Order: sequence, then structure tokens, then C-alpha cells
Amino acid sequence: MRPISRRLVVPFVVLAFGCGPSDAPDEAATEVAPAGDVASRPLPDGAQAWSLLGEPLRPPELSAEVRASHEANLASAEADAEADPEDVEAIIWYGRRLAYLGRYREAIAVFTRGIALHPDDARLYRHRGHRFVTVREFDRAVEDFLTAVDLIRGQDDEVEPDGLPNAQGIPTSTLHFNIWYHLGLAHYLQGDLERALLAWNDCLAVARHPDSVVATSYWLNNTLRRLGLESEADEVLANISADMEIIESTSYLDVLLLHKGEKTAEELVGPSDGEATLASTTTAYGVAVWHLVNGRRDTAFGLFEEVLQNRNQWPAFGYVSAEADVARMRNDEAAN
Repeated sequence: MRPISRRLVVPFVVLAFGCGPSDAPDEAATEVAPAGDVASRPLPDGAQAWSLLGEPLRPPELSAEVRASHEANLASAEADAEADPEDVEAIIWYGRRLAYLGRYREAIAVFTRGIALHPDDARLYRHRGHRFVTVREFDRAVEDFLTAVDLIRGQDDEVEPDGLPNAQGIPTSTLHFNIWYHLGLAHYLQGDLERALLAWNDCLAVARHPDSVVATSYWLNNTLRRLGLESEADEVLANISADMEIIESTSYLDVLLLHKGEKTAEELVGPSDGEATLASTTTAYGVAVWHLVNGRRDTAFGLFEEVLQNRNQWPAFGYVSAEADVARMRNDEAAN
């Protein structure tokens, strides 16, 4: 990995937790922005981002039960942040709780305020970078993750607590892992597969839990095969087996087993029996890439388009990745 210099991140003007006046929606904004001019357009009322295809993205709908739980957690986090506005833990949790409710712009503003107070805390860049990915601002995400990489050099790793605990209540990732993982993702979404490959190799080196190994291997395998590096991808798959003790990365594991020939596409992507979930979106994107790297481009892009029909999953990495692939395809077609 090339040396990464410390980068200056200029914070937004944020006077308090939450969004400043510049975050207010433009009532006159149109509902469709030209692809390629996404980040510069004012957002319509209630939208958090423009998709890469020029469509406004509003907070995903939540069930009443989930919303009530998230709002209660947010109220507690907000109270902690108000009680001690400079406490970095309170800032991080306030931003994370806002994001779980789909209030991504407010979360970014909170993390930005935290960075102004604690410019040497890698966690703030890691979390803000994640939400820059969510709102499709990949260049800003990369800059945050590179800053975080610089900050963690020579530092001990630490388990990252889950804001949305898995079924066993066991955190499966660490700070260093999440920085490298999300950096790889941001590069991948930019279409910069070579840099994504470097980041995910570093990510795999710090992956400790089987879930982390499987999640990284999923994206690493996708990247290697899209680069035509079949033997290297096969080496990744050699460390994957169906009997791995996985808690929450089952979808990633299923797709890796598909590449190994131990699962079929029909097993993984069948007729829908309900609304799309994070897991089904992850699986569908992975199966689409499997078709793509095996020469079935039309089938792959048909599946990418199907992923994009499930708009409530737009923050999911599989959805964002499908969106990026379709946007590049359409741009290529328009150029030709």
C-alpha cells in the first residue's frame, strides 16, 4: 500500500448538533437531477441524497416497532450529547443513532462537529466516511478513510461496538477493519478496482472474526474476478468453507460458495416471497456479479436493475454497488 499522507479535512460550519442552514432543502428543486451532476444539486424536501441515476433518495421506511426503538435510542444519545457536548463517545453515538433513522445529513453534521473538536480521533472519520458512502459522496468518503488510516498507523486495534447488535450480541468487527473495509468499498463504488483491491487486502489482514473474513472475501473475490485475476480469487475462496461459524454474514458466505460451485444461483435468488431485505439485496448483487464475471452480462445487468427496484434498501452496500454499475453502464452506452 502506498504511503498515505495526512489530509486536511475542512469541517462544515455547524454551530450545534444537527444541520445548519445550508442543509435546508430547496423547495424549488426538481425531482430528477442529471446523472453526473448529483452532488451539486439542491435536494428536494425530505431527501437525503441523489442516487447515481439522478433520483432523490429519502429515508427508508421503518416498521413502527423498529422506529420506536431507534427513536428511544436517539433520545438517549441526544441527551448524553447535550449533557457533555465535547465528549467524543457521546458525539459518535449521537451521529450513529441519527443515521439508523435515515437522518444521514444530520449524522454527517454531528461527526463533522466532532472532528472539529477531536481532529485526531479516527473513529469520527470512519463514521462520517461511512455516511458519505451512504449519500453517494464517494470522494469525500475516500478522503475521510485515508485520514483515518493515517491516524491508526502504529495504534492498537479495538473492537467496535455494534449499534444494531446481531442475534448473538457479539461484535464481529474492529475499528481498523472497518476503516479498511469501507475504504475498499468507496474505491469499488468509484470503479477504482485496483485501489479497492489494495484496501481489501489490508482489510483481510486485520480481519479476526469469521464474519469479518467472509465479508471481506466477498468484496475481494468480486474485485479480483472483475480484474481478471482468477487464480488470486481462487486463493481467496480456498479459505472459505460452508462450515464456518458465521453469525451475520450468511449472504456473503452463500455467494462465495456459489463461486466455489457449492451453491447454485437458483438456490440464492428465487421468486420473491416479500419485500427485499439487507440480506437479499447483498445476495442478489453478489449473484449478479457472478453472472457478470462468467460472461453473462445481460443477465447480470438484469439482476442489477431488479436490485434497484427495491428502493427501501438504497442505503445497503449491495444496492449502492448495483446503482454504480448501472450508472456506469448507462454512461458508457450514452458515450457510444
